[in-house]
Amino acid sequence: MFNTITMESCNCVEPQWPADDLLMKYQYISDFFIALAYFSIPLELIYFVKKSAVFPYRWVLVQFGAFIVLCGATHLINLWTFTIHTRTVAIVMATAKILTAAVSCATALMLVHIIPDLLSVKTRELFLKKKAADLDREMGMIRTQEETGRHVRMLTHEIRSTLDRHTILKTTLVELGRTLGLEECALWMPTRTGLELQLSYTLRQQNPVGYTVPINLPVINQVFSSNRAVKISSNVPVARLRPHAAKYMPGAVVAIRVPLLNLSNFQIYDWPEVSTRSYALMVLMLPSDSARQWHVHELELVEVVADQVAVALSHAAILEESMRARDQLMEQNVALDMARREAETAIHARNDFLAVMNHEMRTPMHAIIALSSLLQETDMTAEQRLMVETILKSSNLLATLINDVLDLSRLEDGSFQLETSNFNLHSMFKEVLNLIKPVACVKKLSLTLHFASDLPVYAIGDEKRLMQTLLNVVGNAVKFSKEGSISITAFVAKPESFRDIRFPDFLPVPSDGHFYLRVQVKDSGSGVNPQDIPKLFTKFAQNQLATRNPIGNGLGLAICRRFVNLMEGHIWIESEGIGKGCTVSFIVKLGIPDRSNEFKLPYIPKALVNHGSTNIAGLKILVLDDNGVSRSATKGLLMHLGCDVTTVGSSEECLRVVSQEHKVVFMDVCTGLDGNELAVRIQEKFANRQDRPLIVALTGNTNKWTKENCMRAGVNGLVLKPVSVEKMKGVLTELLERRFVFETV
Repeated sequence: MFNTITMESCNCVEPQWPADDLLMKYQYISDFFIALAYFSIPLELIYFVKKSAVFPYRWVLVQFGAFIVLCGATHLINLWTFTIHTRTVAIVMATAKILTAAVSCATALMLVHIIPDLLSVKTRELFLKKKAADLDREMGMIRTQEETGRHVRMLTHEIRSTLDRHTILKTTLVELGRTLGLEECALWMPTRTGLELQLSYTLRQQNPVGYTVPINLPVINQVFSSNRAVKISSNVPVARLRPHAAKYMPGAVVAIRVPLLNLSNFQIYDWPEVSTRSYALMVLMLPSDSARQWHVHELELVEVVADQVAVALSHAAILEESMRARDQLMEQNVALDMARREAETAIHARNDFLAVMNHEMRTPMHAIIALSSLLQETDMTAEQRLMVETILKSSNLLATLINDVLDLSRLEDGSFQLETSNFNLHSMFKEVLNLIKPVACVKKLSLTLHFASDLPVYAIGDEKRLMQTLLNVVGNAVKFSKEGSISITAFVAKPESFRDIRFPDFLPVPSDGHFYLRVQVKDSGSGVNPQDIPKLFTKFAQNQLATRNPIGNGLGLAICRRFVNLMEGHIWIESEGIGKGCTVSFIVKLGIPDRSNEFKLPYIPKALVNHGSTNIAGLKILVLDDNGVSRSATKGLLMHLGCDVTTVGSSEECLRVVSQEHKVVFMDVCTGLDGNELAVRIQEKFANRQDRPLIVALTGNTNKWTKENCMRAGVNGLVLKPVSVEKMKGVLTELLERRFVFETV
């Protein structure tokens, strides 16, 4: 180096080298350019350090730059040493060389430490390049997965866009074939026996559908035992989906199981009822004579699609079953609706028939009883009187039979409703006793009535039906007893008595506002076999019992049971055998009235009304009836009571004849105009209320609706046919005293 020239050589006047001016000039110029280069390199390093934001060894570059500057300065100072120079130049030259040497050594030592770091940076750079390559590969996999996911979503949308099973399977094959570029795709379904797989769907339809293979093949067991797509040989039976040509190499084949719904839960017509295998088999084949193989993402796509197909098939099976159940339910509803309409039509027809027959039967019965009661008032021989009494008894029995048939009909079709009201419970029992006592006296039977001390005097319930039940039970006791006694006991049933094993199905519900009335009627009559007791509550079964006198129609106890059931009660019979008497007991639920109503005057029974205080002789009455016999019978009853009677046969004639002189109008509600309409028009004819006659409807049907319609029309009374002399007298007396009289069945 040029800086190795010693100070002694610089002080010499004559250089050691040959005095060649040209050579010196070259050295001078070289030192100048070396100094210029040394000064330019630091400028470039400074620019690099300024522009580089990531280089980690800036201080090393600064130190290296200082070394280069010092070297340049040394060469620059060396320019003055080619001529005679002063001592100052020599000192400066020596100082520059010392500094250059120090910085050079420091830089050399620093490079020893920096070079390994630089080598590690290179290693790190290689590692980063490898990571970048891995990242590129992962990004490629992500893009592949995204592509696979897109295909899966597209396939899932296509597959599940319908819930038709056949469309789902066919769409699956078509979409898989288009997405994966398949040469063939097929679906094998289990047969009904579960022993074979049947080729059900193909993509290209190169094989006939219906071809079967045994389900116990090893390759099928291999596929069914895995939940992944399995590569299989193209020579197995399930993979022979197209005829092989010798010059073509078959493509790669995979198979996957498709889970099926538990088919034993859903009876699909053309699916197996109970399958030993719960899988179908899907086979997919790549194009023949190609080097293409199955990739991982393609196998994953196939596996996801198989799961989606399983879900779609389960939904389709559920939908098919629900639609089938809906269709069956609709058919059943149509059949039920038709049956309901037919039943309603039959009920209406029966009710219409019963209403007509009721009216038509009561009309001649009215004439028979009315004329017989009139005949009974005349002078007759003993034999004639016996005949008339027999006619009246038979007529009353027939009227009772008509009432029983109507009650039973309404009970069976559900149209019967109880009519609850406040009534005197004790008076009701006494009235039954008064009605039965004359018959019991004739047969010389002892009749007693016992009330428990806790039995309420007043109750809420259907007094008429309770009285009818009691009258029927006591009447049977009198009828089937030739001698001895009959006792009637009434008391409040205690809750502990409901556990009696004789009526296990009776489950009463006690409450504060109700109580259960228990009645026992014990007789010393003919008794009954215990095995025949259930038959006593069967309608029309009276003549089947050898132990009873077959007098009656066999409807009484059957109707009593229906009445008791409507009153949330129970009825039963006890007897130790023939000749040992019977005990009939029943329990009914009654309401407890408010204390404010306990001291109101009870309704006075018609049998106890004193009819002698009302004078009905000379009363002008108008009778409307389109039946001549019935009209004559009613006229005869009224004339026998001393009334002035005018008769008409039509509604129009009635409106024309009725006047202020008529105090009462008896009309048959089935005559001409509707009875309620006729009543309204009669009232409209007389503006002054005092001039209007009292209107009484004679009818064969006095149910709740008939009574309500009559009351709305302003009718003052409703009387059930047939009518005897005594009944007509009681009706007129009560009508004139109370200005209303309503009789219910």
